[in-house]
Amino acid sequence: MTLDFSATRSYEQPRMSALIDAFTGKHILVIGDMVADEYLIGRPTRISREAPVLILELDEENIVPGGAINVGVNTRTLGAEVFLAGVVGDDQPGRRLRRAIDELGIDQEGMLTDESRPTSTKTRIMAGSPQIVRQHIVRIDRVDTSDVREPCKGQIIEYIQHVLPSMDAVILSDYENGVISPEIIAACIPLARQLNKVIVVDSHGSLFRFQGVTVLTPNQPEAEATLGMTITNEQELNEAGQRLLEGSNAQGVLITRGSEGMSLFEVGKAPLHLPIHHARYASEIVDTNGAGDTVAATFTLALTAGASMAEAAYLANAAASLVVRRLGCASNTPKELKSVL
Repeated sequence: MTLDFSATRSYEQPRMSALIDAFTGKHILVIGDMVADEYLIGRPTRISREAPVLILELDEENIVPGGAINVGVNTRTLGAEVFLAGVVGDDQPGRRLRRAIDELGIDQEGMLTDESRPTSTKTRIMAGSPQIVRQHIVRIDRVDTSDVREPCKGQIIEYIQHVLPSMDAVILSDYENGVISPEIIAACIPLARQLNKVIVVDSHGSLFRFQGVTVLTPNQPEAEATLGMTITNEQELNEAGQRLLEGSNAQGVLITRGSEGMSLFEVGKAPLHLPIHHARYASEIVDTNGAGDTVAATFTLALTAGASMAEAAYLANAAASLVVRRLGCASNTPKELKSVL
């Protein structure tokens, strides 16, 4: 079934606004791969004599929090208290990330410095200027995908066990960069279940590693990769959602589907297919990078505020419609999210 919230807007908007207000002060633990998203933006000047490539005159250079940190940033800007657990390197990207996190008031006691590995960095080279559409030319990844080694792994586990009792929810953000190991999963999920915490998993790897969580939030390619199938129609989509529920023993699965919106599958309930949220007076889509992080953060906060999974999916869908219209990993304030309800 496809749910059209616009038909019940007069009934739903006060409820949605109240849920957003309840985000403030929630305590969220974000565990995962800390990534520096670097942007090099230049104006095309001419074709190189050395090779048939553009020469860009660098205009703008910046590093913004990506990966699991972007989940934390999205959660923080919506009003929550955020605690990070992961690693960065002893290098310039790692130090710049720490400064950015500190400015946002995010707790980084559990974000350790591992001198044996570099900070995961994804450099995007873009051509254009503020007056014209910027084109993404190439991305360069500098990532160590090996498992985080001791003593950092043990210290992360100790931190999780120490802070989890005081959290409202935990988000595992797995970019397959080495943090979300079997040991981390074993230390986190059983304890979080014992403490009756909301557990949300946003993973680029196999989803069946995460048993008994509250919700999985894969995109469609990630769901297809775990199941070894291709989703081409609604029947196959519904089959995929049911298989993911059964295979992970999760309470819910939220599959994001890009321009097709998102689909929610809950134990004992009919599938719920939400079309892409159309934000009134919004600009064109600029960059989908980080939209999944926004979905995971918003969905998690909505559940901690007492939302049903359907309500949480609606808010996450609306939140994603905003961030894809900004360059790079972006986040929303409560006021911005309310504006598109």
